[in-house]
Amino acid sequence: MRRYPKAFAMVVVALAASGCVSTSKYEKMETEKNQEIAALKEQLAASEKDKAALAESKRQSQAQYNALVRKLSAEVKRGQVQVRRYQHMLTVDVADQIFFESGRADLKPSGKEILKKLGDTLKSYDDKIIRVAGYTDNVPVAKSIQKTYPSNWELSVARATSVVRYLQQIGVPPERLIASGRGEYAPVASNDTAEGRQKNRRIEIMLIDQSLAEEMAKPKP
Repeated sequence: MRRYPKAFAMVVVALAASGCVSTSKYEKMETEKNQEIAALKEQLAASEKDKAALAESKRQSQAQYNALVRKLSAEVKRGQVQVRRYQHMLTVDVADQIFFESGRADLKPSGKEILKKLGDTLKSYDDKIIRVAGYTDNVPVAKSIQKTYPSNWELSVARATSVVRYLQQIGVPPERLIASGRGEYAPVASNDTAEGRQKNRRIEIMLIDQSLAEEMAKPKP
């Protein structure tokens, strides 16, 4: 040992340094692993919250659907109204003859009656945007009304606007209302038969989740 004091000292220093490096690496790995575990826990908590929120959204949607069906049960039974439920929206389809005379956009008493039933329910749906869309068949508008409605575009928009204005009158917040017209360009049946054309002439009232409506309104990158 006396013959190699410097060499022994160098070995001891090297071993000590090696031990320090190993300890440092271990501590770093432990810190990273703890951070990873913490992140996973956060993700798990967020996932559980998302599941709970989704379950609550489905429950509310089902409850809203049931309420609409109860309100419009007589019209549903007569085949005048159809209520459908989707993941992020509800729709109420109403045959146009319930709302309007042929070639007109003024609401009939029967249309106002249905909207009053709907309005009482819609006012309580603070989480919904209400989009009213008018649809027609492919038969051109009569010449006698072309000065007012040059085409089915104008007629469908005017009818949707009449519905929106009446909903506002009975207390539905206007900032939650949207009026649009699709004319003859979104048929649900063939226009080759009278029955098909009758199905295509309709008013669709869509109840869209506020969050989805905001997402749809965002400009695309």
